[in-house]
Amino acid sequence: MANVTLNVNGEARTASVPPETTLLKLLRDNFNLTGAKLGCDVGDCGACTVIVDGKPVNACLMLAGQADGRDVLTIEGLATLDGLHPIQKAFEDNASLQCGFCGPGIILSAKALLDENPAPTAQQIRDALAGNLCRCTGYTKIIEAVQDAARALRGEPADKAA
Repeated sequence: MANVTLNVNGEARTASVPPETTLLKLLRDNFNLTGAKLGCDVGDCGACTVIVDGKPVNACLMLAGQADGRDVLTIEGLATLDGLHPIQKAFEDNASLQCGFCGPGIILSAKALLDENPAPTAQQIRDALAGNLCRCTGYTKIIEAVQDAARALRGEPADKAA
C-alpha cells in the first residue's frame, strides 16, 4: 500500500491505496468524487478528465501515486454554493449536453483552455476538446458554450453577435 496525499478541490486528502491504483479509482472509490467517469479506460474518450496542476489529464491513465502532492480539480470543485461556474452556466444555457456522461470531462477541458487562453478561436476550442468524445450531441453547441463562457469570464455579454 502507498499513502497518497493530494489537494483535491482545495482540500488536502490522503488515502492508502495499492500502487497500481489510478487517479480515477482514487477519486471515485476513496474520495467519493464520481463526476469523472470511467469510459474507455485507455485515454481515448476523455470522460475521466480532471485538472492536475492546471492541466487536463486522463485520470484513468494517471496513477494515484503520480498525483501525490499535486493539486487536482474535479467537476465537484468547480461550482460553489452560490451557483454554477460560468462555464457550467454556459453549457446549461446552450443546452450543450444531453446525457451528461461526457460533460464533466468536456467542461474541465474547457476550463483548462480558458485558464490558459481567455479568447480562443473556434479551432483552438476544437483542438482543446479533441480528446473528449460525446456520443449524444453534435459538437456545435459545445463550441458555442465554450465561446459564451469565454465571453462571460472576460465580462462581455454572452451573445456578442446580437
